[in-house]
Amino acid sequence: MSVILATAGYDHKIRFWEAPSAVSTSTLPYPDSQVNCLDITPDKQFLAAAGNPHIRIYEINNTNSNAAPVLTCEGHLSSVTSIGFQNNGRWMYSGSEDGTVKVFDLRSSSYQRSFNANFPVNSVALHPNQTQLISGDRSGSVKVWDLRQSKQWVKELVPDVGTHMRNQNSVVDMEGSKQPQPSSSVTKPTNVEGSSLSNATRNSSRQSNISATPTALHSKAAIQSVDIDSRILVAANNHAQVFVWNHDSDSGNCISSSLQPIATYTAHPPGSYLLKAKISPDSNHIVTTGSDWTARLWDTNTFAMTSTLGMHQGWVWDAVFSADSSYLVTASSDASARLWNLRSNEVVRQYTGHHGAVTCVALNDSST
Repeated sequence: MSVILATAGYDHKIRFWEAPSAVSTSTLPYPDSQVNCLDITPDKQFLAAAGNPHIRIYEINNTNSNAAPVLTCEGHLSSVTSIGFQNNGRWMYSGSEDGTVKVFDLRSSSYQRSFNANFPVNSVALHPNQTQLISGDRSGSVKVWDLRQSKQWVKELVPDVGTHMRNQNSVVDMEGSKQPQPSSSVTKPTNVEGSSLSNATRNSSRQSNISATPTALHSKAAIQSVDIDSRILVAANNHAQVFVWNHDSDSGNCISSSLQPIATYTAHPPGSYLLKAKISPDSNHIVTTGSDWTARLWDTNTFAMTSTLGMHQGWVWDAVFSADSSYLVTASSDASARLWNLRSNEVVRQYTGHHGAVTCVALNDSST
Protein backbone atom coordinates (compact mmCIF):
# COMPACT_ATOMS: atom_id res chain seq x y z
CA MET A 1 0.00 0.00 0.00
CA SER A 2 2.87 2.35 -0.83
CA VAL A 3 0.88 4.44 -3.32
CA ILE A 4 -2.85 5.21 -3.03
CA LEU A 5 -4.42 6.82 -6.09
CA ALA A 6 -8.15 7.44 -6.46
CA THR A 7 -10.35 9.35 -8.90
CA ALA A 8 -14.05 10.20 -9.01
CA GLY A 9 -16.54 12.38 -10.80
CA TYR A 10 -19.89 12.58 -12.52
CA ASP A 11 -20.41 8.85 -13.12
CA HIS A 12 -21.09 8.32 -9.38
CA LYS A 13 -18.04 6.04 -9.11
CA ILE A 14 -14.83 6.12 -7.10
CA ARG A 15 -11.99 4.24 -8.77
CA PHE A 16 -8.77 3.08 -7.15
CA TRP A 17 -5.74 2.61 -9.39
CA GLU A 18 -2.46 0.81 -9.40
CA ALA A 19 -0.48 3.91 -10.22
CA PRO A 20 2.49 2.37 -12.10
CA SER A 21 0.38 0.15 -14.39
CA ALA A 22 -2.74 2.35 -14.73
CA VAL A 23 -4.89 -0.69 -13.89
CA SER A 24 -8.11 -0.01 -12.00
CA THR A 25 -7.99 -2.22 -8.91
CA SER A 26 -11.44 -1.53 -7.47
CA THR A 27 -14.55 0.61 -7.88
CA LEU A 28 -16.91 1.96 -5.24
CA PRO A 29 -20.40 3.27 -6.02
CA TYR A 30 -21.32 6.73 -4.78
CA PRO A 31 -25.08 6.75 -5.41
CA ASP A 32 -25.96 10.05 -3.73
CA SER A 33 -24.57 12.43 -6.34
CA GLN A 34 -21.49 13.29 -8.33
CA VAL A 35 -18.27 13.29 -6.29
CA ASN A 36 -16.85 16.79 -5.88
CA CYS A 37 -13.64 16.11 -3.96
CA LEU A 38 -11.50 13.34 -2.48
CA ASP A 39 -8.81 13.13 0.17
CA ILE A 40 -6.76 10.36 1.78
CA THR A 41 -5.77 10.23 5.44
CA PRO A 42 -2.04 10.66 6.12
CA ASP A 43 -1.78 7.02 7.29
CA LYS A 44 -3.41 5.78 4.03
CA GLN A 45 -6.13 3.96 5.93
CA PHE A 46 -9.19 5.93 4.83
CA LEU A 47 -10.54 7.83 1.84
CA ALA A 48 -13.03 10.69 2.17
CA ALA A 49 -15.39 11.40 -0.72
CA ALA A 50 -17.66 14.44 -0.73
CA GLY A 51 -20.77 15.05 -2.81
CA ASN A 52 -24.17 16.61 -2.25
CA PRO A 53 -24.56 16.96 0.71
CA HIS A 54 -22.70 14.14 2.48
CA ILE A 55 -19.08 13.22 3.14
CA ARG A 56 -18.50 9.48 3.19
CA ILE A 57 -15.41 7.79 4.67
CA TYR A 58 -14.24 4.45 3.22
CA GLU A 59 -11.68 1.99 4.53
CA ILE A 60 -9.03 1.66 1.84
CA ASN A 61 -8.21 -1.95 2.74
CA ASN A 62 -11.83 -2.88 2.04
CA THR A 63 -12.76 -1.41 -1.33
CA ASN A 64 -14.77 -4.17 -2.97
CA SER A 65 -17.86 -3.02 -4.88
CA ASN A 66 -20.16 -3.88 -1.94
CA ALA A 67 -18.14 -2.01 0.66
CA ALA A 68 -20.19 0.44 2.71
CA PRO A 69 -18.68 3.62 4.12
CA VAL A 70 -17.40 3.26 7.66
CA LEU A 71 -18.67 6.76 8.47
CA THR A 72 -21.03 9.27 6.87
CA CYS A 73 -20.42 12.84 8.00
CA GLU A 74 -23.58 14.93 8.01
CA GLY A 75 -24.46 18.54 8.62
CA HIS A 76 -23.93 20.30 5.31
CA LEU A 77 -27.10 21.31 3.48
CA SER A 78 -25.78 21.41 -0.09
CA SER A 79 -22.78 20.37 -2.17
CA VAL A 80 -19.50 19.89 -0.31
CA THR A 81 -16.81 21.54 -2.39
CA SER A 82 -13.63 21.00 -0.35
CA ILE A 83 -12.30 18.54 2.25
CA GLY A 84 -9.01 17.79 3.97
CA PHE A 85 -7.47 16.09 6.97
CA GLN A 86 -5.45 17.35 9.90
CA ASN A 87 -1.85 16.12 9.72
CA ASN A 88 -2.38 13.12 12.00
CA GLY A 89 -5.82 12.30 10.60
CA ARG A 90 -7.77 12.86 13.81
CA TRP A 91 -10.17 15.37 12.31
CA MET A 92 -11.38 16.61 8.96
CA TYR A 93 -12.42 20.02 7.65
CA SER A 94 -14.85 20.86 4.86
CA GLY A 95 -16.42 23.72 2.92
CA SER A 96 -19.78 23.79 1.21
CA GLU A 97 -22.09 25.73 -1.04
CA ASP A 98 -24.29 26.11 2.04
CA GLY A 99 -21.88 28.88 3.11
CA THR A 100 -20.22 27.08 5.99
CA VAL A 101 -16.82 25.67 6.92
CA LYS A 102 -17.09 22.70 9.26
CA VAL A 103 -14.76 20.56 11.38
CA PHE A 104 -15.52 16.87 12.01
CA ASP A 105 -14.05 14.61 14.67
CA LEU A 106 -13.76 11.30 12.83
CA ARG A 107 -15.15 9.44 15.85
CA SER A 108 -18.57 10.94 15.13
CA SER A 109 -20.82 11.55 12.13
CA SER A 110 -21.78 15.04 13.30
CA TYR A 111 -19.62 18.15 13.09
CA GLN A 112 -17.88 19.69 16.09
CA ARG A 113 -17.40 23.23 14.78
CA SER A 114 -19.22 25.27 12.14
CA PHE A 115 -18.19 28.67 10.77
CA ASN A 116 -20.51 30.84 8.69
CA ALA A 117 -18.81 32.46 5.70
CA ASN A 118 -22.09 34.07 4.56
CA PHE A 119 -21.47 32.98 0.96
CA PRO A 120 -21.02 29.63 -0.80
CA VAL A 121 -17.55 28.27 -0.02
CA ASN A 122 -15.50 26.93 -2.94
CA SER A 123 -12.24 25.96 -1.23
CA VAL A 124 -10.68 25.43 2.20
CA ALA A 125 -7.04 24.88 3.19
CA LEU A 126 -5.37 24.12 6.52
CA HIS A 127 -2.47 26.22 7.74
CA PRO A 128 0.67 24.17 8.57
CA ASN A 129 0.23 25.26 12.19
CA GLN A 130 -2.95 23.10 12.22
CA THR A 131 -4.89 25.80 14.07
CA GLN A 132 -6.13 28.01 11.23
CA LEU A 133 -8.31 27.38 8.20
CA ILE A 134 -8.36 29.55 5.09
CA SER A 135 -11.50 29.63 2.93
CA GLY A 136 -12.35 31.15 -0.45
CA ASP A 137 -15.93 31.95 -1.37
CA ARG A 138 -18.15 33.25 -4.13
CA SER A 139 -18.17 36.79 -2.77
CA GLY A 140 -14.51 37.09 -3.80
CA SER A 141 -13.36 36.88 -0.19
CA VAL A 142 -10.54 34.94 1.45
CA LYS A 143 -11.24 34.37 5.14
CA VAL A 144 -8.92 33.16 7.90
CA TRP A 145 -10.53 31.17 10.74
CA ASP A 146 -8.78 30.45 14.03
CA LEU A 147 -9.94 27.15 15.50
CA ARG A 148 -9.02 28.34 18.99
CA GLN A 149 -11.27 31.38 18.83
CA SER A 150 -14.87 32.32 18.12
CA LYS A 151 -16.93 31.49 15.06
CA GLN A 152 -16.08 34.81 13.41
CA TRP A 153 -13.19 34.94 10.96
CA VAL A 154 -10.07 36.69 12.24
CA LYS A 155 -9.04 38.08 8.86
CA GLU A 156 -10.71 38.82 5.55
CA LEU A 157 -8.83 39.52 2.33
CA VAL A 158 -10.56 40.74 -0.82
CA PRO A 159 -8.22 40.67 -3.83
CA ASP A 160 -9.17 43.83 -5.70
CA VAL A 161 -8.75 45.47 -9.10
CA GLY A 162 -5.47 45.96 -10.91
CA THR A 163 -2.30 45.61 -8.89
CA HIS A 164 -3.89 46.41 -5.54
CA MET A 165 -5.23 44.18 -2.80
CA ARG A 166 -7.68 45.33 -0.19
CA ASN A 167 -8.37 43.73 3.18
CA GLN A 168 -10.81 44.69 5.87
CA ASN A 169 -8.29 46.89 7.69
CA SER A 170 -6.33 48.69 4.99
CA VAL A 171 -5.47 49.12 1.34
CA VAL A 172 -2.13 47.61 0.30
CA ASP A 173 -0.35 49.02 -2.77
CA MET A 174 1.36 46.28 -4.73
CA GLU A 175 2.99 48.43 -7.39
CA GLY A 176 6.35 48.01 -5.75
CA SER A 177 6.05 44.26 -5.37
CA LYS A 178 7.38 41.61 -7.70
CA GLN A 179 5.31 41.16 -10.86
CA PRO A 180 5.51 38.10 -13.10
CA GLN A 181 7.98 38.38 -15.95
CA PRO A 182 8.16 36.54 -19.26
CA SER A 183 10.09 33.31 -19.12
CA SER A 184 12.00 31.85 -22.05
CA SER A 185 11.22 28.39 -20.68
CA VAL A 186 7.45 28.79 -21.03
CA THR A 187 5.98 25.89 -22.97
CA LYS A 188 3.18 26.64 -25.41
CA PRO A 189 -0.05 24.76 -24.67
CA THR A 190 -0.99 21.91 -26.93
CA ASN A 191 -4.25 22.38 -28.82
CA VAL A 192 -6.12 19.13 -29.38
CA GLU A 193 -7.55 18.42 -32.81
CA GLY A 194 -11.31 18.68 -32.80
CA SER A 195 -11.31 21.09 -29.88
CA SER A 196 -14.56 22.93 -29.26
CA LEU A 197 -12.67 26.00 -28.03
CA SER A 198 -13.44 29.17 -29.94
CA ASN A 199 -10.85 30.53 -32.36
CA ALA A 200 -10.27 33.47 -30.04
CA THR A 201 -9.47 31.15 -27.15
CA ARG A 202 -7.27 29.00 -29.36
CA ASN A 203 -5.30 32.03 -30.47
CA SER A 204 -4.91 33.42 -26.98
CA SER A 205 -3.83 30.03 -25.63
CA ARG A 206 -0.96 29.98 -28.11
CA GLN A 207 0.53 33.11 -26.59
CA SER A 208 3.37 32.13 -24.30
CA ASN A 209 3.64 35.49 -22.54
CA ILE A 210 0.36 35.57 -20.65
CA SER A 211 2.29 35.27 -17.38
CA ALA A 212 3.75 38.73 -18.00
CA THR A 213 0.35 40.45 -18.09
CA PRO A 214 -0.65 42.26 -14.88
CA THR A 215 -4.00 41.19 -13.51
CA ALA A 216 -6.84 42.89 -15.39
CA LEU A 217 -9.65 44.77 -13.69
CA HIS A 218 -12.34 42.58 -12.23
CA SER A 219 -15.30 42.92 -9.91
CA LYS A 220 -14.88 40.61 -6.94
CA ALA A 221 -14.76 37.41 -8.96
CA ALA A 222 -15.46 34.29 -6.90
CA ILE A 223 -12.43 32.81 -5.17
CA GLN A 224 -12.26 29.33 -6.67
CA SER A 225 -9.22 27.86 -4.92
CA VAL A 226 -6.97 28.57 -1.93
CA ASP A 227 -3.82 26.87 -0.67
CA ILE A 228 -1.16 27.58 1.92
CA ASP A 229 2.22 26.19 2.97
CA SER A 230 4.87 27.34 5.43
CA ARG A 231 5.85 30.26 3.19
CA ILE A 232 3.05 31.50 0.95
CA LEU A 233 -0.73 31.80 0.76
CA VAL A 234 -2.32 31.46 -2.69
CA ALA A 235 -5.84 32.44 -3.73
CA ALA A 236 -7.17 32.19 -7.28
CA ASN A 237 -10.48 33.40 -8.65
CA ASN A 238 -12.56 31.82 -11.37
CA HIS A 239 -11.37 34.43 -13.88
CA ALA A 240 -7.92 32.81 -13.64
CA GLN A 241 -6.36 35.59 -11.58
CA VAL A 242 -3.91 34.36 -8.94
CA PHE A 243 -2.93 36.31 -5.82
CA VAL A 244 0.04 35.39 -3.62
CA TRP A 245 1.00 36.55 -0.13
CA ASN A 246 4.06 35.84 2.00
CA HIS A 247 3.38 34.99 5.62
CA ASP A 248 5.55 34.56 8.69
CA SER A 249 5.43 30.84 9.44
CA ASP A 250 7.62 31.35 12.50
CA SER A 251 4.80 33.16 14.26
CA GLY A 252 2.81 29.92 14.37
CA ASN A 253 -0.24 31.83 15.45
CA CYS A 254 -2.32 34.39 13.60
CA ILE A 255 -1.18 34.90 10.02
CA SER A 256 -3.35 38.03 9.83
CA SER A 257 -0.51 40.13 11.24
CA SER A 258 2.15 38.82 8.86
CA LEU A 259 0.61 38.69 5.37
CA GLN A 260 2.56 40.55 2.69
CA PRO A 261 1.24 40.58 -0.91
CA ILE A 262 4.03 39.62 -3.31
CA ALA A 263 2.45 38.79 -6.68
CA THR A 264 -0.68 38.76 -8.79
CA TYR A 265 -0.95 37.32 -12.29
CA THR A 266 -3.37 35.87 -14.82
CA ALA A 267 -2.79 32.13 -15.12
CA HIS A 268 -4.94 31.11 -18.11
CA PRO A 269 -6.02 32.84 -21.34
CA PRO A 270 -8.82 35.43 -21.36
CA GLY A 271 -12.22 33.80 -21.19
CA SER A 272 -10.93 30.74 -19.34
CA TYR A 273 -12.15 29.58 -15.96
CA LEU A 274 -9.63 28.57 -13.33
CA LEU A 275 -10.62 25.51 -11.31
CA LYS A 276 -7.71 24.71 -8.96
CA ALA A 277 -4.49 26.29 -7.68
CA LYS A 278 -2.17 24.21 -5.50
CA ILE A 279 1.32 24.58 -4.08
CA SER A 280 3.80 21.75 -4.60
CA PRO A 281 5.10 19.94 -1.50
CA ASP A 282 8.60 21.34 -2.10
CA SER A 283 7.12 24.87 -2.35
CA ASN A 284 8.83 25.52 -5.67
CA HIS A 285 5.77 25.57 -7.91
CA ILE A 286 2.08 26.42 -8.09
CA VAL A 287 -0.11 24.38 -10.42
CA THR A 288 -3.27 25.91 -11.86
CA THR A 289 -5.92 24.05 -13.83
CA GLY A 290 -8.52 25.49 -16.15
CA SER A 291 -11.22 25.29 -18.76
CA ASP A 292 -8.65 25.81 -21.51
CA TRP A 293 -7.82 22.08 -21.21
CA THR A 294 -4.46 22.73 -19.54
CA ALA A 295 -2.62 22.60 -16.25
CA ARG A 296 0.11 25.21 -15.88
CA LEU A 297 3.13 25.34 -13.59
CA TRP A 298 4.41 28.57 -12.03
CA ASP A 299 7.73 29.21 -10.31
CA THR A 300 7.14 30.50 -6.77
CA ASN A 301 10.26 32.67 -6.82
CA THR A 302 9.73 34.50 -10.12
CA PHE A 303 6.03 33.70 -10.67
CA ALA A 304 6.84 33.00 -14.29
CA MET A 305 5.08 30.14 -16.05
CA THR A 306 7.54 27.28 -16.48
CA SER A 307 5.42 24.78 -18.40
CA THR A 308 1.98 24.00 -19.78
CA LEU A 309 0.56 20.50 -19.65
CA GLY A 310 -1.93 20.33 -22.47
CA MET A 311 -2.81 16.78 -23.53
CA HIS A 312 -6.32 16.62 -22.05
CA GLN A 313 -9.36 17.00 -24.30
CA GLY A 314 -11.59 18.76 -21.80
CA TRP A 315 -11.57 20.99 -18.74
CA VAL A 316 -8.89 20.10 -16.19
CA TRP A 317 -10.77 20.05 -12.90
CA ASP A 318 -8.17 18.95 -10.39
CA ALA A 319 -4.50 18.17 -9.91
CA VAL A 320 -2.33 16.68 -7.17
CA PHE A 321 1.44 16.49 -6.77
CA SER A 322 3.43 13.45 -5.74
CA ALA A 323 5.16 13.71 -2.36
CA ASP A 324 8.51 14.56 -3.97
CA SER A 325 6.93 17.10 -6.37
CA SER A 326 8.35 15.23 -9.38
CA TYR A 327 5.00 14.03 -10.70
CA LEU A 328 1.51 15.45 -11.11
CA VAL A 329 -1.84 13.73 -11.62
CA THR A 330 -4.55 15.70 -13.41
CA ALA A 331 -8.30 14.97 -13.70
CA SER A 332 -10.40 16.08 -16.64
CA SER A 333 -13.83 16.30 -18.24
CA ASP A 334 -12.49 13.97 -20.94
CA ALA A 335 -13.20 11.11 -18.46
CA SER A 336 -9.54 10.45 -17.79
CA ALA A 337 -6.73 11.21 -15.36
CA ARG A 338 -3.11 11.55 -16.44
CA LEU A 339 0.21 11.13 -14.65
CA TRP A 340 2.84 13.65 -15.73
CA ASN A 341 6.59 13.47 -15.26
CA LEU A 342 7.40 17.07 -14.40
CA ARG A 343 11.05 16.70 -15.40
CA SER A 344 10.06 16.01 -19.00
CA ASN A 345 6.49 17.42 -18.96
CA GLU A 346 5.33 14.19 -20.59
CA VAL A 347 2.37 11.94 -19.82
CA VAL A 348 3.68 8.64 -18.48
CA ARG A 349 0.35 7.01 -17.56
CA GLN A 350 -3.29 7.55 -18.49
CA TYR A 351 -6.13 6.32 -16.27
CA THR A 352 -9.33 5.56 -18.20
CA GLY A 353 -12.52 3.79 -17.23
CA HIS A 354 -14.82 6.51 -15.94
CA HIS A 355 -18.00 7.19 -17.92
CA GLY A 356 -18.20 10.89 -17.25
CA ALA A 357 -16.13 13.87 -16.23
CA VAL A 358 -13.40 13.13 -13.67
CA THR A 359 -13.65 16.06 -11.29
CA CYS A 360 -11.32 15.05 -8.47
CA VAL A 361 -8.20 13.05 -7.76
CA ALA A 362 -6.41 12.04 -4.54
CA LEU A 363 -2.87 10.72 -4.24
CA ASN A 364 -0.85 9.63 -1.21
CA ASP A 365 2.57 8.24 -2.05
CA SER A 366 4.36 9.47 1.05
CA SER A 367 6.84 7.16 2.73
CA THR A 368 5.54 7.87 6.23
